Amino acid sequence: MAEKNNSAGKELQHRPRSEVPGKKIWHSQAYTLGAISNFMSTFLTFPIYKVVFRQQIHAMAVSEAVRQLWHEGPQYFYRGIYPPLLSKTLQGTLLFGTYDSLLCFLSPVGPHSLGQRWAAGLMSGVVEALALSPFERVQNVLQDARKQARFPSTFSILKEFNSYGFWGRLSLGYYRGFWPVLVRNSLGSALYFSFKDPIQDGLARQGLPHWIPPLVSGSVNGTITCLVLYPLIVLVANMQSHIGWQRMPSLWASAQDVWDTRGRKVLLIYRGGSLVILRSSVTWGLTTAIHDFLQRKSHSKKELKD
Repeated sequence: MAEKNNSAGKELQHRPRSEVPGKKIWHSQAYTLGAISNFMSTFLTFPIYKVVFRQQIHAMAVSEAVRQLWHEGPQYFYRGIYPPLLSKTLQGTLLFGTYDSLLCFLSPVGPHSLGQRWAAGLMSGVVEALALSPFERVQNVLQDARKQARFPSTFSILKEFNSYGFWGRLSLGYYRGFWPVLVRNSLGSALYFSFKDPIQDGLARQGLPHWIPPLVSGSVNGTITCLVLYPLIVLVANMQSHIGWQRMPSLWASAQDVWDTRGRKVLLIYRGGSLVILRSSVTWGLTTAIHDFLQRKSHSKKELKD
């Protein structure tokens, strides 16, 4: 028991300065770590995402979605990966960096309350949605099998969007489905950052190896957040798969269409959710663990210099 308490003390002592009460300062490392970890996790989990996307659009079983991708051939298996690679890398940069800056602005001296973490997470999600919604829009069009003939590449989609007028480029092009994206990202970020550190600190006090608390904390947060917001994920995928001036239903009409297509059953809306939740759990577990590891490494180097 004494060894556990001693280990927990060391665990908390080596937490990054940005998380130590009374020593809140801005860390540029959060931007770099978010970019690296999100890039790696996106590349590794992209095949899962593509299967899930087919389920969300066509309401098909996992085996059928995999069979469809296999039938299309390996040349299309990673079709559409570049937009998510770029967007997720930027997402990590914005999410962690913006949150750290906003939290410092709200309260330069810690410890930080749940309300402050929630507010900083919420606003970082808003920034993320504004910056990255166009990437997700292009990605969802690319991954829709029904659009392969008309839009074989990212350039062809961008050319279509740029042919619209100014407001058309925003409402029908790059920012189609923006409002559900905004709600999903802001609430997701708020939930993640509100409970990430409390869960991690609680596990650290149990004397576990230093890499386990952030891994478990990120996985638990990713799972819960994805489970709660999954209906919005399905709605966004369906709204952003439409393109052109024709057949552009409103937000309410899109939600009603998804509800009707899924037979007005919540269980069918969550079809494919198991893979999404698994991917979210793995992705956020890895992201949080890598972020924590690099912060610790940076903090140790600074201590040695001091």
